[in-house]
Amino acid sequence: MAQGNLGELLTDTRVNAGLSWVLVAVFVLTAVESVLTSDFLWATFAAIVGMMVILPALVWRTPRAMPPWEMVLLAGLPVVGRAVARFQVTSTVATYLSIAALALLIAVNLHLFTPVEMSVGFAVVFVVVTTLAAAGLWALARWGSDLYLGTELLLVPGPDGTVDRGAIEHDLMIEFVASGVAGLVAGLFFEGYIHRRMSPGERIEEEIA
Repeated sequence: MAQGNLGELLTDTRVNAGLSWVLVAVFVLTAVESVLTSDFLWATFAAIVGMMVILPALVWRTPRAMPPWEMVLLAGLPVVGRAVARFQVTSTVATYLSIAALALLIAVNLHLFTPVEMSVGFAVVFVVVTTLAAAGLWALARWGSDLYLGTELLLVPGPDGTVDRGAIEHDLMIEFVASGVAGLVAGLFFEGYIHRRMSPGERIEEEIA
């Protein structure tokens, strides 16, 4: 199973589909609220997560073709927290766990709807690399914003008004390590999830194709 087909992540159980669609509804409401308050970053993230979740259901025209709700929840953790309790996910590992889960959703859709074919084992590597890449791009985005837009997202002055670049580099290294750990944990978690819970009765890829 560790080298199984990524299509096996999709299930056709009513409970799983119901929970996943509830979470998608939360993503939609959050995206709308974010647009109304000009918070376009959150709106974009919520829209991307929601689209990755419902893509199999749209393509195969069945509302029950949904990823495991646990994966959906983890990918949308910041969105759900913001919508339900205005909770800001401050933990670096928690944030990158959600990015890792989103990367796994993207891997599943690449496998299902493009010529790219991935085993579950390769998807774990894909998730780790994608999460590390997201951490690097986010660091570059903050650096560029601070230099050219005058923000203080990364280059934050200390009490004396100077920027301690050594401390910033140290924090970035910790962030990169945390993102790699988060990607590995998420990938191994879902590999174990398939091992434990996927059964022939839950697989729908061959039935729909």
